[in-house]
Formats: sequence, structure tokens, C-alpha cells
Amino acid sequence: MQLEYAKVSLTGHRAENQDRVDVVSQGPSVLMIVVDGMGGHAEGAKASEAIVNFLSRSFREAGQPVLDPQGFLITALSAAHDKVVGLGSGIPVEQRPRATCAVCLIQDDNLYCAHIGDSRIYQLRGKTVLHRSRDHSHVELLLNEGLIEENEVRNHPMRNFVECCLGGDEPLPDMSIAPRRPLVSGDVVVLCSDGLWTGTTDAALAGLLDPTADLETTLTEIARDAVERNAPNSDNTTAAALRINGLGK
Repeated sequence: MQLEYAKVSLTGHRAENQDRVDVVSQGPSVLMIVVDGMGGHAEGAKASEAIVNFLSRSFREAGQPVLDPQGFLITALSAAHDKVVGLGSGIPVEQRPRATCAVCLIQDDNLYCAHIGDSRIYQLRGKTVLHRSRDHSHVELLLNEGLIEENEVRNHPMRNFVECCLGGDEPLPDMSIAPRRPLVSGDVVVLCSDGLWTGTTDAALAGLLDPTADLETTLTEIARDAVERNAPNSDNTTAAALRINGLGK
């Protein structure tokens, strides 16, 4: 595949940036990671750092191509959860490090995705959003039950109630593993923390599909606009984007 990728992470109006992002290219495969340290918990940045480092290292050590992409995602996220739980050993449960996470493996013209919490994954095609992940949150439940509309999610008073995350308690959290999704030339994959998606629109994200626009420049503009739209209480705003400029033969 012929790929172009970019990443951005802005502090917003927070005291520190607890988000982390990485894009790792290894032979015929690419791993994309966005992790959002939960700011209401101590050591959120430490949790994010540990998760990104562990997932990146696991991918590099997995051998290429990854023989079981979905199995790899499940195993790696489960082990990353154990790592973050270990960081909180001896700390009161309400103060233990926690983070949400979105991760994608691109391989053999296919997309494999997993997420925990409200860090999101978008697959863009044509001029619109083809797929987006469904948040592990109370407002997503309300949306699925038809009690609120999509445009009410961003400003709902319970928007920050995340139902599962990495770290904290020992039991393995629920994680969403998406079915394999075929990629076509021109597709764009976006991973982002809630700081980005709460301050942007599907139409703005679709600007990443423009093959004549620089991907990094466009992604950075979207992130900066999100910070401005969410002012004066902007969260850390982080994203990674990958554009398919050509498929393998």
C-alpha cells in the first residue's frame, strides 16, 4: 500500500497533556494508537505513556505480517490493561491511573480496529464518514436507544461518563473489536481523543479526504479549530490520520 500519515496532539486549556499518539510502520503493516489519560485520575499521563509504549513494542515484536490481527489487538490491549493496573498498585482505587484507547492495524488492504472508552475511530470514504466506532459511554447508550440525537452528544451533561477504560480495577474491561473492514484507495482512517471529536464535525473530518491537501496540515487545522470551538475549557486534543493513496498488488 502507498500510505500517508500524520499525527497531532495539543494541550488545549489543560495544565498538562495526558494524551499520547503513535503511528508505527513495520514492513507491510501499520499500527495507529491514540490514548487519552483520564484527567480526573492521578497519573493519567503515565498510563497513556505505558499503553503507547507497550502496544508499539508488542507490534514490533509480533512479526510481519501479523498472522491474527484481531487476536493481536485483544491480547495486546489485555496485557496493556494489566500494565496500567500494576501502576496503580497500592493507590486508592479512585486515584489509580486510567486511560481510554483507540488502536488500528492496517494490513493487506484491510483495517482492523479496537477501542475502549470514548477515544474514537473513523473510516472516511468518498466525501463522508463511512464508519465510526461507538463510545463506551452513557450518552452513546442514550443515542442508541433513540433518547437523544447525534448533535446532542457533544454538549450533553453526562458526556464525560465513560463506562470502561484501561487501568483502575483488575477485571478486564469491555473492549470493542470491529470486524475486518476492506480499504480502497482514497480512504482515510482517523483515530482521536474526545478533545477532537467534541470540537469538530463529520464535514470537517471529510476534508482529510482531499488528495490535493497536505494531510498533516489539514489534521492540525482540524485540531486547532476543535480547541477553539471547545474554549475556554478545551481538553487535550489528539489525533492520528492515515490516507490510502494506493493499494498493494
